Amino acid sequence: MIIILKRDADPAKVETLSKFLQEQGLIIQDIKGENTHMIGLAGDTSHLSREQIEANDFVESVKKISEPYKLAGRKFHPEDTIVDVGGHKIGGGNFAVIAGPCSVESEEQILSIARDVAASGAAFLRGGAFKPRSSPYAFQGMGLDGLELLKIARQKTGLPIVTEILNPVHLEAFARDVDVIQIGARNMQNFSLLREVGALKKPVLLKRGLCATIEETLMAAEYLMASGAKDIVICERGIRTYETATRNTLDLSAVPVIKSKSHLPVVVDPSHGTGYWHLVEPMALGAVAVGADGLIIEVHNAPQYALCDGAQSITPEVFHRLMKRIAKVHAAVNEG
Repeated sequence: MIIILKRDADPAKVETLSKFLQEQGLIIQDIKGENTHMIGLAGDTSHLSREQIEANDFVESVKKISEPYKLAGRKFHPEDTIVDVGGHKIGGGNFAVIAGPCSVESEEQILSIARDVAASGAAFLRGGAFKPRSSPYAFQGMGLDGLELLKIARQKTGLPIVTEILNPVHLEAFARDVDVIQIGARNMQNFSLLREVGALKKPVLLKRGLCATIEETLMAAEYLMASGAKDIVICERGIRTYETATRNTLDLSAVPVIKSKSHLPVVVDPSHGTGYWHLVEPMALGAVAVGADGLIIEVHNAPQYALCDGAQSITPEVFHRLMKRIAKVHAAVNEG
């Protein structure tokens, strides 16, 4: 529900109404545009009377929102959200590339890659300290030791770190040490984890689930926002279909669709989306062309020896060339 206020609405009366609505258990969003002032309501509004609210002399009208994702929806928040992490911005015309290895393997490895991707223009460093693997026998990541190495890489390069949380037991460490907390595809609908991560009120990179619809993805974002998170980046990383030629089916149409429905920035992961390093470049450029706000790309200095996902990782040299092409496509798409 959105309450549209009159231009000359008395601020004191608006504040009184807002407090009343909060007492009803609703989440209040004050929405101010150039020529409009609205109050957005998220939660169960079934008990509210539209006529009762419109009886206030400072209320212009009341509109119902049909979409279940109120906080994440564009109707509730018409302006693009810009996620700003220490001056590194994503969304609202700000394009950013997140790059790094699938998993942290050693201090030498993560420092080398961090320096290379920073020199090529990456704005964020990604790296898995905890790895959700299909096989219990596969490399599961270095855990908190890996997180310590990411912190060293951040200190040496200045790049904010993006890494995935798997277990609520690590919430305190992630709240303290991680710049952008990643919710992976397998945990997109782990609603208890979403609530706890949202309550940290830190930036979140939310990956679309393996078989999730766009609405389900936005509802996962809604869980985070209803718990307190505001800075959320949605990541299209491919979905599972009947196609076997690629690891997943990268849904580039999701970018303009999500951006039409939501104010949250959208980035694309062509590495997980395809599973093959030689497909990363064309799909990355395609993502830029359809309006993505950024990319997340796996880069490894020796992919053939990587402990995780080497087949989809590109080398720092390939990444450097790709970044130049990304800049050209981004400039062409946004020309004029």
